[in-house]
Amino acid sequence: MSRRYIFSSESVTEGHPDKLCDQISDTILDAFLTLDESSRVAAEVVVNTGLVVITGEITSKAHVNFVNLARQKIAEIGYTNADNGFSANSCAVLVALDEQSPDICQGVTAAKEHRDIGSEEEFDRIGAGDQGIMFGYACNETPEFMPLPISLAHRLARRLAVVRKTGDLNYLRPDGKTQVSILYEDGRPVGVDTILVSTQHDETIGAITENNAVQAKIKADLWEAVVKPVLSDLSLTANNDIRFLVNPTGKFVIGGPQGDAGLTGRKIIIDTYGGYSRHGGGAFSGKDPTKVDRSAAYACRHVAKNIVAAGLAEKCEVQVSYAIGVARPVSIMIETFGTEKVSEATLLELVRKNFELRPAGIIHRYNLRGLPAERGGRFYQDVAAYGHFGRTDLDLPWESLELVETLKESLSHSFQEAVLQ
Repeated sequence: MSRRYIFSSESVTEGHPDKLCDQISDTILDAFLTLDESSRVAAEVVVNTGLVVITGEITSKAHVNFVNLARQKIAEIGYTNADNGFSANSCAVLVALDEQSPDICQGVTAAKEHRDIGSEEEFDRIGAGDQGIMFGYACNETPEFMPLPISLAHRLARRLAVVRKTGDLNYLRPDGKTQVSILYEDGRPVGVDTILVSTQHDETIGAITENNAVQAKIKADLWEAVVKPVLSDLSLTANNDIRFLVNPTGKFVIGGPQGDAGLTGRKIIIDTYGGYSRHGGGAFSGKDPTKVDRSAAYACRHVAKNIVAAGLAEKCEVQVSYAIGVARPVSIMIETFGTEKVSEATLLELVRKNFELRPAGIIHRYNLRGLPAERGGRFYQDVAAYGHFGRTDLDLPWESLELVETLKESLSHSFQEAVLQ
């Protein structure tokens, strides 16, 4: 008997107050790493009506203009009109920063393996910036090896921003949210059940002032300009009646930081897999790569994606745990939900042999300190909205599939035959 269920994931636009904070935090990170790759950054941002507060801990030889960085990012996102209750030119920007705790710094700078055991291995020299657990996930539901619900939710949110910025729907404002509910049968997506779009908009649209007429036009426009282009290559929607909800409260004029306070790191499920996979609880934005909350989560995604792309499993979740000040992971776990083509024990050995999961090795492998300077002063701010994984618009090193053939070749001949059949 087949099992049918509906799974939902959400995304938000770059103008959502929490995402605004994530992007400012990562803009600060980009600036420091561009000037000083050894910078230790934990930048937290809070926004509310007319106010930006930058706080956290930063230790660096570099000096940046925090106020200018914040204003430039806010303007880029689209908050340039004071009528929105929040504008790049008029908001107050307060800065309250400390340096990284020396107790933490000593464990990161010289890992326990180096201090206590005397290891001279290059990647044993840097310890994890905190304890914690990190997860990575991949599945074969989409070409980018992401779950379909979060993939579509991100695509809709990005499309909302595109039609706003191009002027195709010039009455839209920066704040917005999307949600997609996918019907599954026996673990495979078979249809789109519901699409929800909530988008900030002008009080009136041209000559239309009646609220019901305004909302009807927004719904019709969004279907044509946003939903249809996103679903155009999705064959499973062909014979499916999709429920389409737009601004269910009936109005969304007050938004952004005027409508709700924002905070860095409050959209961790949107940043990852839309709830489809487990999450260790650590946020990404504003953190330099010695913080394994970020760097190890990227490495875990790389492991899981290459395992699925190599055909060794249809779904793969990787968990890694760390102790603060220790280079080597405390534990590594592989979960394939019964879809593995070889044993999970074999997969674990492949991971240990082919992937570097010590913080220094992760940083080196993906060039996590050098990427901002290498890419013109911006890298992390570009992944701070619309997800850190499965991006087809950005060249992200942890999305690379260069180890697919290596994984296949590492298996015995008999295992290769079983996988390729």
